[in-house]
Amino acid sequence: MTQAPIEVLIIGGGVAGLSMALEIADHRRVTLLRPGEEAQGASRWAQGGIAAVLSPTDDVEAHIQDTLVAGDGLCEEPAVRFTVEQGPAAIQWLLSMGVPFTPDSDPASGYPYHLTREGGHNARRIIHADDATGRAVTDTLLNKALAHSSIQVRDDLTAIELIGDTAGTCRGARCLDDTGNVHELLAENTVLATGGASGLYRHTTSPSPASGEGMIMAWRLGAELANLEFQQFHPTCLYDPEGSPFLISEAVRGEGGILLNIHGQRFMPAIDERAELAPRDVVARAIDAQMQQYGSDHVLLDIRHLGAEAIRHHFPTIHGHCLNRGLDITQQPIPVVPAAHYSCGGIATDLNGATAVEGLHAVGEVAYTGLHGANRMASNSLLECLVFARAAAHHLQQARAHQKADIVPARWGSRSVSESQILQWREHMREIMSARVAIVRSDAGLASALAQLQQLEKEIEESTIEAEPSVSLMACRQALTLSLLTVASAQQRRESRGLHYNPDCAVHAEAQPLPSRVRCG
Repeated sequence: MTQAPIEVLIIGGGVAGLSMALEIADHRRVTLLRPGEEAQGASRWAQGGIAAVLSPTDDVEAHIQDTLVAGDGLCEEPAVRFTVEQGPAAIQWLLSMGVPFTPDSDPASGYPYHLTREGGHNARRIIHADDATGRAVTDTLLNKALAHSSIQVRDDLTAIELIGDTAGTCRGARCLDDTGNVHELLAENTVLATGGASGLYRHTTSPSPASGEGMIMAWRLGAELANLEFQQFHPTCLYDPEGSPFLISEAVRGEGGILLNIHGQRFMPAIDERAELAPRDVVARAIDAQMQQYGSDHVLLDIRHLGAEAIRHHFPTIHGHCLNRGLDITQQPIPVVPAAHYSCGGIATDLNGATAVEGLHAVGEVAYTGLHGANRMASNSLLECLVFARAAAHHLQQARAHQKADIVPARWGSRSVSESQILQWREHMREIMSARVAIVRSDAGLASALAQLQQLEKEIEESTIEAEPSVSLMACRQALTLSLLTVASAQQRRESRGLHYNPDCAVHAEAQPLPSRVRCG
């Protein structure tokens, strides 16, 4: 069914989507689509915090330089400078919303809230709400959004594709409800805040990670994707084969946690002078190498030397979760393993969040802004969500007239495809990506991945001719397309840089490194 046009349609209810909605709702009416299950999305699982220059002993240039170093030569400096400069105002906005950040009881710190330090940062600049910052921010903003008269929050619809017209303008989104009925939500402006693509891999830090669905929706409409080969693996996810994924925050290392191999030997100081606080790509590769060398399926993160009181004070969520899994981290080291965590690539946007498609913006992890380069620095992600959501909201405060052309109709059939078959396809895709396109790649491995994914694509196409749309089938197709584009991007980058580590290529081979770009067709 087709409904009356929406002023601003936001797809995604994490920190980026909620911030965008709240910032623009005093000017235009908003419809926000968010997952019906609280566990979905990545924002609420963010533990560490938000990076910003808040301490009187810190400065903007230092944060900029730390970000550029972590990005390994591929950050776009104007985007870095814009983000860092807007950081303090973004935090002040969250405080005005009522986010309960952890206070600092030490008056000598010079700032009323506790600031911690994480990998890549040379100063304490991570503001946090204990070790559950994402949940605190998301819950606060969601309550504000639900109470706002100009925001309609819907959890009964899932977007499966964007609506385009013959002029190439985005006109909204097609969605499915729980019964499989299609709803066409026409919109004056559409904003994607659908998250990243860590769901392309078997092991992730989120129970229900996105698999790049929003990226492919935008790409099919003509948006450009950039830096898909740079998928960040968080070095420390709790190793618990029987349980759901659970992130062990980088703040644990920031407060003095040390990494040990399976034999209890510390290994990071011999690899990088920054030791456990080296950027995530360095730490993840080091852990992977230790696991390969000793044939282990995890390493150990030890914080026992901090003392039980400090551990329970700084990391109550992590302590409680591990305790529920039978692990007392005040008495035992934490078994950890790298897991897919964050997509540094995505839909290319400008500093207003605008894409190459008229009528379409993208904010948060789904977007490529130029901030992260070849490797995201810790806690710059929620900062990016806030800064670019607020910038996009300012850009869209006044409605813009778009050329009105004929809407391109949907092309679906009526034949059903079993959920078990779709799940089997997705698991096969994840196995390929995890084996060949993860922390360490090789030319032969990428070629093998491409061949296997192309064969899987052929099988799916043959099996879904004239198939009716379902959320799982559309997501599977989108994930497979993004997997193929990711492999192609990795093959095109003939160097090892940041998160793209290929021993068959020289390190920093390109004289003038540039983002990789992918356009549909």
